[in-house]
Amino acid sequence: MKVLRAKSAGFCFGVERAIAIARNCAGGGRCKVYTDGPLIHNRQMMERLTEEGIIEIGDYKSDKDISGEIRNDSGGVLVFRAHGVSPERREYLRNLGMRCKDATCPDVGKIAGIIKMHSNKGYTTVIVGDPDHPEVIGLLGYAGGKGYVVKNRENIDALPDISGDICMVSQSTMFTDDYREIADYFKKRFPSTKVIDTICGATKERQRDVRALAELGAEAIIVIGGKHSANTVKLAIMARRTGLPCFHIETIKELDVDSVRRFSVVGVTAGASTPDFLIDEVCSFLEKL
Repeated sequence: MKVLRAKSAGFCFGVERAIAIARNCAGGGRCKVYTDGPLIHNRQMMERLTEEGIIEIGDYKSDKDISGEIRNDSGGVLVFRAHGVSPERREYLRNLGMRCKDATCPDVGKIAGIIKMHSNKGYTTVIVGDPDHPEVIGLLGYAGGKGYVVKNRENIDALPDISGDICMVSQSTMFTDDYREIADYFKKRFPSTKVIDTICGATKERQRDVRALAELGAEAIIVIGGKHSANTVKLAIMARRTGLPCFHIETIKELDVDSVRRFSVVGVTAGASTPDFLIDEVCSFLEKL
């Protein structure tokens, strides 16, 4: 079987940076490191990091009281997750009395800065994304109490009348076309809205590469990554939009071999938090079919 591996498959800069920060703090196991919720959204990589002394505490949304889990560990380090946290959560974490290190993705930090700047000028912020995703939860905290989250037209229709200036941003892992469509619909009701493209470059590159796999002759596309990873789930949706069969798996164990065996050319891509060892394993297996 011929395997077409997307150039962008695997860790993005923000994920690599977060892992490097956590590992540097751990110092090869010499120091215990805690992350407020999962550092990245890949269970297999988090298991490896746990073996290195990097321990996930808290929860998915980073709103759990974690003081009891780090009590009396003055020598440990608390790392802020790659998805970022709200200003309130950041203050809470820093007041726990433990040394802190910020592993927030710079692209997410940039969006937070845009929201904060416009909030200080009196703007109402509208974030396009998943209201339950930790990135969006964190970003909403920078809106100064004047923020809304929308993910579809129904959410826009349900909004109250908003007076004054409005700034629209998106979750960093949105589809480019979907964001543009939602923004256009939003501006029909609020024409003067300032729309800012905050989709990260890594997300755009992965979306382009999925289309490229189809153009290069892939007969099916395999997407590797966490089922709770926003950018990986969106990759699978985009792969299906090409019209090709799509298989979203976390590991090789989930691969439907009998179904995949029918194809002679298969495209492989992976989410921004999917480690190379998982991608290599899948590609190696497919090439031997």
